[in-house]
Amino acid sequence: MSTDSDLIKLYSGRILALAADIPLTERLSAPMATVRRRAPLCGSTVTVDLVVQDGRVVGFGQDVKACALGQAAASVVGGAILGRTRAEIERARDELQAMLREGAPAPSAPFDGLEVLTPARDYKNRHASILLAIEAAAEAMAEAEKNQACA
Repeated sequence: MSTDSDLIKLYSGRILALAADIPLTERLSAPMATVRRRAPLCGSTVTVDLVVQDGRVVGFGQDVKACALGQAAASVVGGAILGRTRAEIERARDELQAMLREGAPAPSAPFDGLEVLTPARDYKNRHASILLAIEAAAEAMAEAEKNQACA
């Protein structure tokens, strides 16, 4: 069982700094896809707008209503997402899930900043909030590509 001091250590200065400075928080006026994800346990939400060109993210906006851990994850995602392909985003999502659930290494570059959330492995009730931004981005990327193919 975790103690209060363990929980205090979880919210490191690095996590709080990321949470306080989330990039790309303006919603897009004409996104190709918009996805809203919610963590049922805590009620955290992230809404992602995305524009894709030539298979890469060229526009990204996010509205983040989450705990500091979810905000920190959204900060890293926002800082790394532009120029990324669907495969890179899905790989980062899968690596983050494995890091949290299975003790796997942190996600690889350019999403390697998510390693700051490694201490959250022991807090399963926080995992859904941490995963919101990358899951929404992966889903939006797939939706944007589908919409592009239908156009």
